[in-house]
Order: sequence, then structure tokens, then C-alpha cells
Amino acid sequence: MEPGHKIQHVEMPPSLGYVDILIHSGRQFIGALEECRDCGLASSWSILQAHANVTWMELLCVILCALAWTGLRMATTTWIFQPFIKWCQLRPKEADKVPESAWKLLFYSCSWSYCFYLLFFTEHNFFHDPPSTFHGWKSRVTVPKEIALVYLIQGSFYAHSTYATLYMDAWRKDSIVMIVHHVVTFTLISFSYAFRYHNIGILVLFLHDINDILLEFTKLNIYFKTRGGKHHKINAFITDIGSVLFSVSWFWFRLYWFPIKVLYVTCCSSLESNPNIPFYFFFNILLFLLTLMNIYWFLYIVMFVVKVITGQVKEVNDVREYDISEDQKMEIQDHSKSSTSHKDTINTKQYMSNGYLKKKRV
Repeated sequence: MEPGHKIQHVEMPPSLGYVDILIHSGRQFIGALEECRDCGLASSWSILQAHANVTWMELLCVILCALAWTGLRMATTTWIFQPFIKWCQLRPKEADKVPESAWKLLFYSCSWSYCFYLLFFTEHNFFHDPPSTFHGWKSRVTVPKEIALVYLIQGSFYAHSTYATLYMDAWRKDSIVMIVHHVVTFTLISFSYAFRYHNIGILVLFLHDINDILLEFTKLNIYFKTRGGKHHKINAFITDIGSVLFSVSWFWFRLYWFPIKVLYVTCCSSLESNPNIPFYFFFNILLFLLTLMNIYWFLYIVMFVVKVITGQVKEVNDVREYDISEDQKMEIQDHSKSSTSHKDTINTKQYMSNGYLKKKRV
């Protein structure tokens, strides 16, 4: 899948506004699609073989690290998070949610901080000059070790997260979308590394991880504000501040900076550097899909803010957790009210997983 040879070189005029950039990027993408003369599967396979480069050792490292993330999460939950939860005397409802949020906060804080260091304290000045991510691009070049480390950490983590969403995390109404998000992200990470689009990849990770930090930090304060059977105003205050920062940062990083610094660059500046840049449509379609999911979750945020303002929700809560499907609520309620069902569950060795009853075979 390669765009045609007649694409005009495009620069990023500082006078263009947000909407203009989106429209210009879309037109450039459509124009490249119209001029694509050889975009079939056979051509894509030949381009993949010619430009992609991932070794078996690198794949093995990703698999081993994904397993390591799962083991590390279990270990930190057992030896750190659960003892701390017990010491804080959290209610069972909140205690069940803390390990997931604490684990994600720990990971995203470390990963984002390292990306921040690379973008602002090294020669990788891609945040202030996004078009430079494609300057001098060549396939099969050696990826700098510091960036390769980010890709190994992030790629293996999202492989782990796909499994964790199914079997370790609390099941929510948008969990299916979350799984799609993890698959899309893992695909983008894998292919951007293989095609040596790692420079723009670092920028994508930086613009997304900050929101996860604020989200999980805010959720933890929600859970801890009722610790010890008392209401703690300091956690409630931090929750309010965190919710505002999370909402603003989501719009600013994912819905404003991401289109300007990433989508425009991948749609336009990439063609300026190389009119025949490989897998142009593949990457841009995935990036646009990622944008649509960001918009989808932003609607959750807006809906929650509206409910708080109109008094439908009296206090700040997790925008993903308050909207559990009614079927799941009824199933959980019926299960908790029926002692007979509970005994049958024990006798048949069933267990609760993601809000549903599943049979456990022994």
C-alpha cells in the first residue's frame, strides 16, 4: 500500500487552525488514496517483506516481558497493594478496585516519565518539531537503544493488558472498546517499530499516557476517601481537582495536540519526507481509529460532567464505572440476594469473573 508519486510536498503552516489542520489532513489522505495505483494485498505483502524488520529474538522478548508484567502485577497485588488496603481499612467494594488502579498508576507514571525525559531532555526533540519525526526516514535502520526500550516496555504491556482486561480487570460497559483499544495500540506499536516509525510512536505514547496517570490517581482518591469508616475531605478535594485535570488533559492531549502533532504529520509531513512511504494508509487508518475511540471516551466524560452539574450524580466517581450495564447490575443483585443460588454456586464450583458466573472445572 503506497501512495502515488504525484503527491505534492506539504509543510505545516503555523497559520492553520485546528479545524483547518483536520480538514487538510483528511484531504491529503483522500488525495493519496485516489492516486494510489497499486494498493492490493500482493503489493502490501511485498512492501512488508522489503521494509519491515523484526527479529525472532525481539518477538520472544515481548512475549516474555508480557508474562513478566502479569506476574509482577500479581506479586505487587499480593505483597504490596492488598496489605496496604487492609492497613487502610477500606470497604470491600473499594478494596477490590484498588489493585487495578494502583498497578496502572505505577506503570503509566514510570513509562510517561521516561517518554517525557526522551522528548525534553535528549536530542529527540519531536514534541516541538513533529515533522522531524520523518526527516531522513529509512527502513531497517537501527533503532536507538533508549527508544527500543520504550517499545519493548509498551508493546509487552499492551499485550499483557489485553489479557488483563479479560481476566484480571473489573468488567465495565466499555471493556469491549478497551480491548479493541489495546489491540489497535499493540498493532501500532509493533508495526511502527518494524517499519522504523519509532520517532512518531514515542510522541503518540507521550500524548496518551498522561491521561491514564490522572485517571488512576483520581480513582484511587475516590476509593480512599471513605477509608477507616470515615469520610476524608482531603481525598474528596483531590478527587475534584483530579477530575477537572483529567477532563481538561484528555481534550488537550488526545483531541487537540494529537491531531495537530501526530495526525497532520502522518498524513502530510510523512509524504513530504518520502512520497512512497510504506503502509501509509494502514498506519493512518489505525491512528484515526484511535482518535475515534478517544472521542468515544470523551463523550463518557462529558456525560458524567453533565450528570454532576444537573445533580444526577452527587459526587465525583469513575466515569467508566458508574455506567455498568443494567443487565450486569441485576445479575449481581440477584446473585447477592439469593442464598440458594450462592450455595449452588459453591457446590458446583462456580466463580464470579468480570461480573458473570462461570463454571470452574477441576
